[in-house]
Amino acid sequence: MKVAVIGATGRTGQAMLAELLKRGYDVSVLVRDPAKLGDTADKVQVVQGSSTDRSAMSQLVAGTDAVLSALGPTSKEPDLHTRTAKLLVELLPAHGRFIGVSGAGIDVPGDQKGPRDKVISFLIRKLGGSVVKDKPAEYEVFAASDLDWTLVRPPRLMDGQATGKIVHDAHKPGRSSSIQRADLGQFLVTVLDEGLYVRQAPFVSGG
Repeated sequence: MKVAVIGATGRTGQAMLAELLKRGYDVSVLVRDPAKLGDTADKVQVVQGSSTDRSAMSQLVAGTDAVLSALGPTSKEPDLHTRTAKLLVELLPAHGRFIGVSGAGIDVPGDQKGPRDKVISFLIRKLGGSVVKDKPAEYEVFAASDLDWTLVRPPRLMDGQATGKIVHDAHKPGRSSSIQRADLGQFLVTVLDEGLYVRQAPFVSGG
């Protein structure tokens, strides 16, 4: 299976990319600076550009079976994820597979958040600024599309080694307020492998 990756040089993206290669996927990556891939550049097909560059994105997704994104937020482009989502909806075929990272503070229909998580979501909406508004808008773009999308919602991301212990659910957040990026990277690939949570935004956290 051929997979396209956006955000491969970030910390979560590196973990996800390593897991894809470990599981034997044929991978193409979109990067602004190929040098940031290091030795991994020899193991993937590299497309240089940004996720809002139509030409680069067209080249990236051509012939792919799925697109995975670990694109992080940036204050320089507060609507980056929404613009990227709109472009993917245009470029991918009907029922094309997309798996990306959102955030546990984002609310979607059907959520079963407890008081603590509701307060956290409220504070994020009030204090997060324009970058935080990008994620709900991204969700709305995918939800209105005909893609087979999944937006995974983790809590605070940590930089330790994988624990192999996570919990995930379509509607209810886990008790843990964090997850290792390495565990998240593995979970994103498992979502692809097992066809999990199609057209849903599951919560995932450390176990």
